[in-house]
Amino acid sequence: MQPTDSCPICHRRRFLRQALLGSAAFFTVPGAFAEQLVRTPRQTEGPYYPDQLPLDTDNDLILINDGITPAVGEITHLSGQVFDLKGEPLRNAVVEIWQVDNNGVYIHSRDPRKAALDTNFQGYGRFLTDWKGRYYFRTLKPVHYSFRTPHIHVAVSHNSKRVLTTQCYIKGEPDNVDDPILSRVKDPRARESIIIPFEPIARSEAGELSARFDIVVGHTPEDPKEDTVRRRARDGRLRPGGGNRPD
Repeated sequence: MQPTDSCPICHRRRFLRQALLGSAAFFTVPGAFAEQLVRTPRQTEGPYYPDQLPLDTDNDLILINDGITPAVGEITHLSGQVFDLKGEPLRNAVVEIWQVDNNGVYIHSRDPRKAALDTNFQGYGRFLTDWKGRYYFRTLKPVHYSFRTPHIHVAVSHNSKRVLTTQCYIKGEPDNVDDPILSRVKDPRARESIIIPFEPIARSEAGELSARFDIVVGHTPEDPKEDTVRRRARDGRLRPGGGNRPD
């Protein structure tokens, strides 16, 4: 049976397949030499990494499982490549993202704004990079919440070890200047590397956006104690966010 536009699930799967396979619009290799690469700065994970992963953890955060009602917000196609310090693509790396919905709410049991959660937004997704280190997500343009400038949390794991936790930001966002987390990145090139354009996609009737975030990771895994804390939090044996600032 051939998928048709009357089958929203088939249409979604076809969209995701074409988005990755026909990825010339999203995956233009920058061709940078290793000496030109800037290591992506590490940033705090914050207290709202999901304490319970959603049932759907794929790379389309706009629709959950077989749902047909999309999340509210500006749809954004977030893509990029993961490189090591030598400029080689990092294959089979797990890229995770998590962020607030259009109401500024995380999918976390202790988010004080959870009553306003958009239940059609997945809030978290992950993707296994291909042989060129490429990844792709369909998500929302992030919005403000609390004292934070809009941002998306990003984590990269390789060989079952977390090698980077960071955040990416919207180029041209005025509140970037005073954001307390972004301001911790003092090196101008490192700071520039995590502030990316969110640009309109030509001829998109829905006003969709495209954003590219290339990531450069080192070889040293993050503190294994952090992995233990994260795992315990997800299993409900730890209470992240209690008294913490919403980084």
